[in-house]
Amino acid sequence: MGFFKKIGDALRKTKEAFARKIDSLLSHGEINDDLFDELEDALISSDIGVRASIEIVEELRKKSRENKVRTAEGVRQLLKEIIASYFEDAPQIEIKYPAIITIIGVNGVGKTTTIGKLANYFKQEKKTVTLVAGDTFRAAASSQLAEWASRTKTRIVKHAEGADAGAVVFDGIASAKANKTDVLLVDTAGRLHTKTNLMEELKKIEKIEDREYPEANKYNFIVLDATTGQNALSQIQAFDGYAKIDGIILTKLDGTAKGGVIIAIEKEYKLPVVFVGTGEGMDDIAKFSPKDFVEGLF
Repeated sequence: MGFFKKIGDALRKTKEAFARKIDSLLSHGEINDDLFDELEDALISSDIGVRASIEIVEELRKKSRENKVRTAEGVRQLLKEIIASYFEDAPQIEIKYPAIITIIGVNGVGKTTTIGKLANYFKQEKKTVTLVAGDTFRAAASSQLAEWASRTKTRIVKHAEGADAGAVVFDGIASAKANKTDVLLVDTAGRLHTKTNLMEELKKIEKIEDREYPEANKYNFIVLDATTGQNALSQIQAFDGYAKIDGIILTKLDGTAKGGVIIAIEKEYKLPVVFVGTGEGMDDIAKFSPKDFVEGLF
């Protein structure tokens, strides 16, 4: 299944909520200030966020006047173009090999499951993959990742529960170098910014990766749960400063009407969404396409 079909299916709830509000507003009434105020409310309620929604509508209002737009379809097309422009500001990532992809995020967003899906994705891309069970904090995290390694027929490096996460990463890098692995996927413990020791652990892992494998291409991807809506923005802010965030993986997009948060992320942080979870199956992850996302939204 291509990304356009996957994103279309995953965005169904978001599109139904978003399009219904926009269509209702544009199907009746004049193109005036009242309409723009109502559009702003509709965007906010679609989880695009207050600040992003205000700025989008201000730009829409300005361009509508400049271009003397008089029709609902003209307003819709301008809105589509404005939203699409935000994705142009966030450089899209093309993963280069050998790659170390470190997965970070809070508890419960689906990091370990995402790593399993990524292992399957990269193997389908004909890349060799090694998993690193760097979450030594949560009980059974390593065994959960080992199950994914078994399902995807992927090598895994793990230590006992409670072991030093940096030591696991060190051994994972040594294994990847010895076997000329294309992709090293590093799991980390779910953490909140209030857990200072765990946040500092991210810095330690980053230092080990830089020191032990300087020639590798390194990516830190934060996993966000789409169903949390605007809370996703606060999670990015909490991790910023402890780890350099290169991109975002959005999970559970198929189960929510809050996919509009992607627009807020692009507007406020200019961080590329790299992958999206589009379902519960092992194949239900896809590289994010801004063009297909905007098309799917409208």
